[in-house]
Amino acid sequence: MQKRIATILAMTVATLAFASHAEAKGGTASLIAPGDMKWADVPDFPGLKMAVLQGDPGKGASHFMIKLPGGFTAPLHHHSSDHYVTVVSGNVTFTVDGKDTKLPAGSFFSYTGKKQHVTKCDAGADCVLSIDTRGKWDVVPEKDKPAAKGKK
Repeated sequence: MQKRIATILAMTVATLAFASHAEAKGGTASLIAPGDMKWADVPDFPGLKMAVLQGDPGKGASHFMIKLPGGFTAPLHHHSSDHYVTVVSGNVTFTVDGKDTKLPAGSFFSYTGKKQHVTKCDAGADCVLSIDTRGKWDVVPEKDKPAAKGKK
């Protein structure tokens, strides 16, 4: 009898602990299938498309997808906010400190501290990037400044 009471008590405590933990987690879920993404033109960047997934890139922290057409090049620029990116499709080449690095689908990159770079999407296929930005997303051109030359 004592063994049965101890088992019931242990099960009750475990159930209460789990229920409390489940309530504490709460939160929300955001599930967006590719066909449900709303692609729109990126102002001032002909050919670029953006699908906002969470937040507002023009105002602050957000998550969004950006589609670069095959053959697209963004000259030397930086972004005001740090951002973290996964290449979803295509091949993107970045020039940083004069060095070209090609990143295929599945690659990750980040730019922090207004790091200057050139972005190129290989010809033949669009490049899709998934971006997590920690503040307002922008593209600030580096006018009249050539790309820094470094070791290749």
